[in-house]
Amino acid sequence: MNDKPVVPINCLFQGCYNPAFEAEISKCKDKCYKYNQLNPNDREAQRRILAELLGQMGENVIFTPPFWCDYGYNISVGDYFYSNHNLIITDGARVTFGNHVFIAPNCCFTTAEHPVDPEQRKAGLEIAKPITVGDNVWIGAGTTVLAGVTIGDNSIIGAGSVVSKSIPANVVAVGVPCRVMREITEADKYRYPLYQGN
Repeated sequence: MNDKPVVPINCLFQGCYNPAFEAEISKCKDKCYKYNQLNPNDREAQRRILAELLGQMGENVIFTPPFWCDYGYNISVGDYFYSNHNLIITDGARVTFGNHVFIAPNCCFTTAEHPVDPEQRKAGLEIAKPITVGDNVWIGAGTTVLAGVTIGDNSIIGAGSVVSKSIPANVVAVGVPCRVMREITEADKYRYPLYQGN
């Protein structure tokens, strides 16, 4: 039986000053702390903690420490996932990553929003909206992905972007706010010379 508190999606709820949610977050922070204290090359011990922490995890998954999240069990990660140092995921709602996702250092994925109305905000109300990242996506360094966003398959998000609206598949997008710059084309296969050494 699942005794975890359920965060409502896309509507205001009592997120702050809520003992049930605070207890879950505290348990998650303990696991993240243990993870971050491991030798960064101890993949076996990392995988054991990640298997306990995450809701779903594929094969060949690497979260380079430090890594922090709020609940853990709302995060789903596909095969061949790699995140570099300092990934933060505030996963009040579901955060789903496809296969072959690369995340550069210092990125944040946050499902949380707070009310515009100051009285509601002061009362600790918040809203959670899911984030979905497709297959073969590369997220550049220092990117923030906000609540409710979907990033389509094969797309690239440039460094330093703030992704406040969904990004379609097969594009390069960058900026604050993040905007589509161009489509990814066959010519991109020849963008860089191929190393011919031994």
